[in-house]
Amino acid sequence: QVQLVESGGGLVQAGESLRLSCAASGRTFSNNVMGWFRQAPGKERVFVAHISGSGSQTYYADSVKGRFTISRDNAKNTVYLQMNRLKLEDTAVYYCAARTGRWGATATWEYAYWGQGTQVTVSS
Repeated sequence: QVQLVESGGGLVQAGESLRLSCAASGRTFSNNVMGWFRQAPGKERVFVAHISGSGSQTYYADSVKGRFTISRDNAKNTVYLQMNRLKLEDTAVYYCAARTGRWGATATWEYAYWGQGTQVTVSS
């Protein structure tokens, strides 16, 4: 069992930055591929980024590539999402997720564990 708790969301203006954190407890953290997803009002939850257990591999959705950076600190059981140059369309609830197994999963059903989400609102 893995418990995930996100933090760091808030209200920012377009062009600003925000860093999300996700603290994990339970099973061995470094065994888990960690992902970030987001869900805008009235829309489906979609993939944002994920990172391998060692942190050596990362992958991003095209919509955030070059602006967002996912990282992890296995000593702290924490994964981060650094979000720069935020846009209005980045407004969403951001969810942290964990899975065991192969790296490369981008579908929600491939992740067994989810946090409660943290709201990110970008204003003009």
